[in-house]
Amino acid sequence: MSKLVYQIGITQIDNVGDINAKKLIAYCGGAEAVFKEKKSALLKIPGVGSLVAESILNQKVTDRAKKEIEFIIKNDIQTYYFLDDNYPFRLKHCADSPVILYGKGKMNLNQERIISVVGTRKITQYGKDFCQNFIESLAPLHPLIVSGLAYGVDINSHRAAYKNNIATTAVLAHGLDRIYPSLHRKDATQMLNNGGILTDFISGTNPDRQNFAKRNRIIAGIADVTIVIESAKKGGSLITADIANSYARDVFAVPGKVGDQFSEGCNKLIKANKAHLLESVKDLEYIMGWSIKDKPKTIQKQIFVDLNPIEEQLVGLLKTGKLNIDQIGLQAKIPASKVSATLLNLEFSGVVKSLPGKVYELS
Repeated sequence: MSKLVYQIGITQIDNVGDINAKKLIAYCGGAEAVFKEKKSALLKIPGVGSLVAESILNQKVTDRAKKEIEFIIKNDIQTYYFLDDNYPFRLKHCADSPVILYGKGKMNLNQERIISVVGTRKITQYGKDFCQNFIESLAPLHPLIVSGLAYGVDINSHRAAYKNNIATTAVLAHGLDRIYPSLHRKDATQMLNNGGILTDFISGTNPDRQNFAKRNRIIAGIADVTIVIESAKKGGSLITADIANSYARDVFAVPGKVGDQFSEGCNKLIKANKAHLLESVKDLEYIMGWSIKDKPKTIQKQIFVDLNPIEEQLVGLLKTGKLNIDQIGLQAKIPASKVSATLLNLEFSGVVKSLPGKVYELS
């Protein structure tokens, strides 16, 4: 059997989630090895009790995995296993990220800039106008726009993206054999030409309520930044923002009128310092350091430089060799905006130097 059978199979075992699955794969030496391990050896793995061990040994999940491979081949679906090079590198640094992803379309999930846009399903005209104008203004940055294909902010974001020739990807809460809501099927098809659809659920999986909360971790983890356009006091978009914060990713929120039902969530995030205030693309460019131009060509290196703890941490990472800004942020577990500002200070001090492609090395 192919490796893919076991890679899919391990995700279908009862009582084994993504975190435990990765732990099993690491201890056993691969997905296939997990299925061939003895119960006594499985029980020695931290977090694996008798219930999990019995599930691994007794469940016949490889037959279901073989059927899924047939579906994958028939429908030209791409798989992204967490140990493969094509797996989104931003997600690799999230402990609970999916073991395997399934995608269809023309997507670069490791694009230089990825922006997730979330918000209420009951978008107001204010939200629509901001969404359309904001995403149109993102075109010069050539980002990938990620959202969830739902009513409201999600679908408005996708439509604004592909109308402005900006790549956009929808993360789904079900298998790729269906589109939910079905009214957005035409949009999903349109997105396949410049972006696509993505999920960690196998075919036949229904869009059950709990699946939407689960898919939010992908929306938060796959991007450099998560933007909340409109949100009530409670809602899935606030959960996504919290997850993004837990991953040390930057969050932005669009402010609204005091007392406005669908601005309460955004105002709450800003008030609690859980999100940067977003009024235009200039705020995004400034905080993320995406518009810094005309850097000095020659910088005199200072003989003695006092480094703060964050600067010391980044310099320590760069001692291992060249790294791009995303790798630095993910390894340091520091928001991209703070990484960008710190690197700029280090560059002015002559400690580091920037190379093409947002790559940095020690001077």
